[in-house]
Amino acid sequence: MSQYPMPPLPPAHAGSTPPAITGPFSHRTYTVRRKVLKLFGGAFHIYDSAGQLIGYSKMKAFKFKEDIRLYSDDSMSKELLVIQARQIVDWGASYDIYDPAAGVKVGAMRRRGWKSMFKDEWLILDPYDREIGKIQEESTFKALVRRFVELASVIFPQKYLVTLQGTPVAILKQNFNPFVYKLNVDMTADTRDMLDRRLAIGAGLLMAAVEGKQG
Repeated sequence: MSQYPMPPLPPAHAGSTPPAITGPFSHRTYTVRRKVLKLFGGAFHIYDSAGQLIGYSKMKAFKFKEDIRLYSDDSMSKELLVIQARQIVDWGASYDIYDPAAGVKVGAMRRRGWKSMFKDEWLILDPYDREIGKIQEESTFKALVRRFVELASVIFPQKYLVTLQGTPVAILKQNFNPFVYKLNVDMTADTRDMLDRRLAIGAGLLMAAVEGKQG
């Protein structure tokens, strides 16, 4: 069980727009970078729209149950997000996302195992595991090519469409580089601020860490 408490259940009349967030979670575009040629584990850097470093995560290799910590920088002195798998990682794993500064659960991501065999698909959940959105790979054809053709990501980089309650709110798109994996998180379509930026960054980090292994 997590050490983070559940946030209070909002009243029935409350809107779906998340509260205003400042600091590293206030931007509409981010870039997640990971060095491809790394033998053990992986280090991720997250940059804001101005190219400033706002997050760093170092993952250990050979972990059976993911516990991803995002820090403000590589000194790893200040935690920004905690992403914890509920069970040993499998095709249908669920990942809870917490804000340690606020001391609350932000939401969760659940991978749709069998569907993701052919095209990656994730459910976006609120703090109470209610489905509020989806993350889906753009093309089944391109997804299949990437799975069976080595280095197919050079021609068909990964691209995910993010929707909340059927409304497009973000695009996650890989920019292929033979030495650096880059995933752009673009939320400029989210003019009503429906998507909590903490969930968006958590999703980008998960796509890079879990699905990015195909790239």
